[in-house]
Amino acid sequence: MSINIKGRSLELYFIDGRPDGMLTAEVFNWTGHVLVTPRTQIGAALARKEAQFTGVYLLLGEQDGEPLAYIGEGEDISDRIRNHDTKKDWWSTAVLVTSAANNLHKAHAKYLEARLIEEARSIKRINLENGTTPSRSGLSEAAQANMESFLDYLLMILPALRIDMFIKNTREVLKPAAAAAAPNRAGTFELNSQSNALHATAFLQDGEFVVEKGSLARSEWVGQGSEQTTYGRLYAELVKAGILVPQGQNRIFTEGYAFKSPSAAAAIVTGRPANGTIEWKVKGQSKTYKEWEAEQLTSQPEAQVT
Repeated sequence: MSINIKGRSLELYFIDGRPDGMLTAEVFNWTGHVLVTPRTQIGAALARKEAQFTGVYLLLGEQDGEPLAYIGEGEDISDRIRNHDTKKDWWSTAVLVTSAANNLHKAHAKYLEARLIEEARSIKRINLENGTTPSRSGLSEAAQANMESFLDYLLMILPALRIDMFIKNTREVLKPAAAAAAPNRAGTFELNSQSNALHATAFLQDGEFVVEKGSLARSEWVGQGSEQTTYGRLYAELVKAGILVPQGQNRIFTEGYAFKSPSAAAAIVTGRPANGTIEWKVKGQSKTYKEWEAEQLTSQPEAQVT
């Protein structure tokens, strides 16, 4: 799903004054309301007025060392969680999504539940305990449009709360002409390793370092002792999600994938911790990403002080 919302202000309220306790999240002009609570405070959370509204909820935690989530809906969320989901022993955080005016009804909630499950399953960042993907409820065209708008806001808010199961890092491959004309696209880079028969290409766009579909990566993570680092776990996640699949002696990117930094991208390509600012080179040149970046910074006009 593409989110077209720009320049929004998110208001967080830490209910008990602690960053690891209950909090609410709202956006100006959005009718929705998000309540996040650790399991240790679930009693207090379910006693709140908004917890008794109609809406959807997420249960987040781990099982057998793997992240796990459950997505549900209810006409009274507190009743559903209290009578059913407290029997699940794996979750540690609950996210309750309602409308501030309690104007969602059962069909709205079922539609949102179905769409969230669809999104989570298509992105494949986390396993779901949900057995099946429910069908969308039969809303009118106008009501569906309203729920899709509601969902756009929600998918903007959740990553800000460090709930990243709905973040889609894969990117579509553009034809050369379209790629050249793409807005905010700057710099094309490559990483080569003749000894390991690796060749990967990437570009910068909208603040993301995108490794292109068809790029080659190591067949396995070879950074001994770093398997449980952020990059080691990300490599395993991409293999599990089918983003990196075997091809010959290596793996190939089946889709373009957006990384937060050149080093993250280089680590996945080489299968070990890497300094991406040095290992990535401007395509067709010996200039490193670090050198290219320095040129961009010096060519930018200085900010004026008023």
